[in-house]
Amino acid sequence: MAQPFVKKDDDHDDEAEYSPFLGIEKGAVLQEARVFNDPQLDPRRCSQVITKLLYLLNQGETFTKIEATEVFFAVTKLFQSRDLGLRRMVYLIIKELSPSADEVIIVTSSLMKDMNSKTDMYRANAIRVLCRITDGTLLTQIERYLKQAIVDKNPVVASAALVSGIHLLQTNPEIVKRWSNEVQEAVQSRAALVQFHALGLLHQIRQNDRLAVNKLVTSLTRGTVRSPLAQCLLIRYTSQVIHESAGNTQTGERPFFDYLESCLRHKAEMVIFEAAKAITELTGVTSRELTPAITVLQLFLSSSKPVLRFAAVRTLNKVAMTHPMAVTNCNIDMESLISDQNRSIATLAITTLLKTGNESSVDRLMKQITNFMSDIADEFKIVVVEAIRSLCLKFPLKYRTLMNFLSNILREEGGFEYKKAIVDSIVILIRDIPDAKESGLLHLCEFIEDCEFTYLSTQILHFLGIEGPKTSDPSKYIRYIYNRVHLENATVRASAVSTLAKFGAMVDSLKPRIFVLLRRCLFDSDDEVRDRATLYLNTLGADGAIVGEPANEFLFGSLDVPLVNLETSLKNYEPSDEPFDISSVPREVKTQPHAEKKVPSKKPTGLGSPPTGPVATVDTYEKLLSSIPEFSGFGKLFKSSAPVELTEPETEYAVNVVKHIFDQHVLFQYNCTNTIPEQLLENVTVIVDASDAAEFAEVASKPLQSLPYDSPGQSFLAFEKPGGVAAVGRFSNTLRFIVKEVDPSTGEVEDDGVEDEYQLEDLEVVAADYMLKVAVSNFRNAWENMNPDSERIDEYGLGPRESLVEAVKAVINLLGMQPCEGTEVVPSNSRSHSCLLSGVFIGNVKVLARLSFGIDGQKEVAMKLAVRSDEESISDLIHEMVASG
Repeated sequence: MAQPFVKKDDDHDDEAEYSPFLGIEKGAVLQEARVFNDPQLDPRRCSQVITKLLYLLNQGETFTKIEATEVFFAVTKLFQSRDLGLRRMVYLIIKELSPSADEVIIVTSSLMKDMNSKTDMYRANAIRVLCRITDGTLLTQIERYLKQAIVDKNPVVASAALVSGIHLLQTNPEIVKRWSNEVQEAVQSRAALVQFHALGLLHQIRQNDRLAVNKLVTSLTRGTVRSPLAQCLLIRYTSQVIHESAGNTQTGERPFFDYLESCLRHKAEMVIFEAAKAITELTGVTSRELTPAITVLQLFLSSSKPVLRFAAVRTLNKVAMTHPMAVTNCNIDMESLISDQNRSIATLAITTLLKTGNESSVDRLMKQITNFMSDIADEFKIVVVEAIRSLCLKFPLKYRTLMNFLSNILREEGGFEYKKAIVDSIVILIRDIPDAKESGLLHLCEFIEDCEFTYLSTQILHFLGIEGPKTSDPSKYIRYIYNRVHLENATVRASAVSTLAKFGAMVDSLKPRIFVLLRRCLFDSDDEVRDRATLYLNTLGADGAIVGEPANEFLFGSLDVPLVNLETSLKNYEPSDEPFDISSVPREVKTQPHAEKKVPSKKPTGLGSPPTGPVATVDTYEKLLSSIPEFSGFGKLFKSSAPVELTEPETEYAVNVVKHIFDQHVLFQYNCTNTIPEQLLENVTVIVDASDAAEFAEVASKPLQSLPYDSPGQSFLAFEKPGGVAAVGRFSNTLRFIVKEVDPSTGEVEDDGVEDEYQLEDLEVVAADYMLKVAVSNFRNAWENMNPDSERIDEYGLGPRESLVEAVKAVINLLGMQPCEGTEVVPSNSRSHSCLLSGVFIGNVKVLARLSFGIDGQKEVAMKLAVRSDEESISDLIHEMVASG
């Protein structure tokens, strides 16, 4: 039963909305549909019933096949009526019912008769319905009528035919493409909508032919388009041509740019805005080219129409991300929009001003924002907070004003996401602006005194434990931290205990006071809090025990093994006389199964596991390889790569390879699958040509004895290389085997076989294969603890790239290191970005890298790379990898 609206009480609201369809049921409406069979039709009554049927269909009500057929046949009888309104309702219900092919024949003759009627309204609607319900066979019969309709003098009929052509282009493109001459004639129509629809259809017909689109734009930009809607379309097509020809023009001039500039002087506001927007979005647009577009957008800012003000400020907001100086002339106009009744406009104005304002205007701007913040929703407040964070990083000297503003709004009411955005901003300012550290930490301490969100409290306490002991007076934070032990839930209390212990470990003068506080925590009601207090008291030497540096480093230093790997190793640890050794935990970050590209083939993804299963771990590989005598003497496995495909999807034989890296060996594990039921493969080996890998020498192999249908197996090949050296090379692979025919029905195998070969893709061993992805929990601490003498810094040009995202991803893949602290994510439209990477190079050499990227207007990317490692030679090697990559 459909329930569209609830009728409001008339006593409460005289203008309450009332739905005429309230409480209607499908069964009752189908009963009412019997009026279609009356000898004397009542057009008004029939129209009402059709309206109810349409309402039910649009509300998601489903009709059974029998119900839909009965309604359809009943509706066809209404063609007897000459009532214009009823006929239009008939057209609508036929379109919505979407009759099947055998039912369409019933109405085809009536619709074709209407299509040639003298009544234009019949003709237009009949064309729309016929094209909606017809198939390709009938379309060829009515094609002549559709061509005539496209050039009809009546704009309603012509538009109906053109719109139908746009829809038909998806299903019957070869027929619609034959209408090009008629459509081109319709483009010259004086009717605005006809010209708009004709241009849209003509472009869709030619869109795959770049030269044809270029000619279309060239001919129409000479002034033959009168319709504002068509003009907007033409501007978009022109922008597309400019973008596609950008790489081909030898001179600095842009084709058709004069046309876009002339549209800025059009009398229609929609055309002016579309042209201005197109100019601002041009690739590598210069300040001179932007000026006329910015000028008209500035005029729109003072328009009386909210939609124009919104469109202008939104466009300027985007321009401010890449060309902030070009937008500064609009700042005065945008300041007046801060008090705009439309909160979307006000928010965009604020964020644009924050991006374009200069240092002297910050104080004035912050006063205006203070009054503005209380009137907007949290989602808009988050946008403002992020803009303020960017402004503070841009003008570090203004950190006091901006930090005070953030701390004030932090105390106000707000949801979790809003408060989290403020806390994140304060944390980033503390890390990037040293002078802001002490005031920022105090603001965070005051916030956790009355914080309702457990997640934020624990995050702030963790941050206090890292930064608090490094301040000039660490003792002033102890009161705030210890208050949490008495006033919060168990999760926050446990986090507070850990933070107190960090102060005790890093500040010797505070250690006796910390011991007193931790002993009080031994009587807490929660076992986690008690256990932490006991652990930290013993670790810090509260009972006179001598504590070594490794214990402090283990508890308070950065954990250099992934938590998931540590958890797995602890679960697998069997209690014995030997203590658990954390050095035995694999350091490689495991690949998540869902991140793998799903390929609908029978290629194995690991150790003979099914294709949909997870990638095998290093532990699994190590157990397998150590069980094979030929490879058991290679020592500890350092790293295993993800499977590399050596065949195309859906081929006869599916092969991928896993590269196992040892100190002095590289072992290739070829995972093979036979996808032909009529064949059995025997003595399967991979013949490798290592002529392009001079530092490698083949030392051992293990062929696959038998490879039946759909049963994955492995063949191995080992190469020796210089120890501790990142040897690289290219290997050509050929699969060699003996083929024996199999009877699929009985499974019998023929005795005689035939030798055969199958060419595989080449395989490369690159420097990144010798790097383990190992995350660090606190990059800044890890960087500072690394020997500064090992640091190597250089700058590189990465050439033209589509975006910073592409450049960052390419460098991360080249180095094979683990991104830290989420720095692999590049904000949209960002012109610069910093990325932090960590890893362990073969030989257990820790490596950290800081990358700073920048992109100019010509899409040229520059990168500054700073590397620190345990060995200076490895820092040099990382730079060599980038220089040669």
